[in-house]
Amino acid sequence: MPQSVDELTRLFDLEELEIGLYRGRQPETGLQRAFGGQVLAQALLACTRTVTPIAGGTGEDRVPHSLHAYFILPGSTDAPILYDVQNIRDGGSFSFRRVEARQHGKVIFYLTLSCQRPEPGFDHADTEPIGVPAPQDCPPLSEMMETLSGRPAADWEREWGALEVRYAGDSRPGGRLVDPEHPARAQVWVRTAERLPDDPALHRAVVAYASDLTLLGVSTVPHGVVIGSRRLQAASIDHAMWFHRDIRADEWILYDQVSPSASGARGLSTGRLFSDGVLGVDVAQEGLIRPVERR
Repeated sequence: MPQSVDELTRLFDLEELEIGLYRGRQPETGLQRAFGGQVLAQALLACTRTVTPIAGGTGEDRVPHSLHAYFILPGSTDAPILYDVQNIRDGGSFSFRRVEARQHGKVIFYLTLSCQRPEPGFDHADTEPIGVPAPQDCPPLSEMMETLSGRPAADWEREWGALEVRYAGDSRPGGRLVDPEHPARAQVWVRTAERLPDDPALHRAVVAYASDLTLLGVSTVPHGVVIGSRRLQAASIDHAMWFHRDIRADEWILYDQVSPSASGARGLSTGRLFSDGVLGVDVAQEGLIRPVERR
């Protein structure tokens, strides 16, 4: 995966093959399948590039406010991914797009996106959780993953070097978070390792990319296993995001995550992303968390 912000931004520089058809490149990686957050972010960018200013508008005349996606097949890392965008509707206030991601002649991913022309209205938001240690007081997530999985922290840093992720705590025994209402909860701080250009579309793509990094793992917190363990078969099934307010991906974001339920070898997780104490994005994901018996 991208080890620098420069590599990350190049990953999101899609090649336009024709109107509504884009090709996304792959990074150098040791992973056996494409990272879901990468496919999600590239698909989001492909959609937004087809939402042009309408009725004389300039810049981002219509801004993404919600997306819903399904991961159909695992993407391979040995070939580019094609994103075929369908223009469903451009109305007076909203624009709808649907994108089909294909690789090796097969559909691997679907995403629907709704964009809205900015307008005034009612405004309220949940407050940021209190008592969360500051990012500089939290260890790198790579160190926590080494403790939990036994895999060297360098493996994590090699794949995710473009992001700086700090572990603020979780609800496992000794994990700092004591929350009787939520047996599966985790908090991390995340930002890019370097400054990004002032492009709202790029910042949303990076936020989407980062949103898939730790969310499924929250559903395994009470069960003594982590994503990547040989005792677990794990994969994202679907992913939804609601963009309430613009947030910068190169400034510290608190990712407060809860898994309200796990059953039937599936885990549901939700997350809230706060920037400067303000709620910017809500996320929900269901994924496969199938226990594997080792013989």
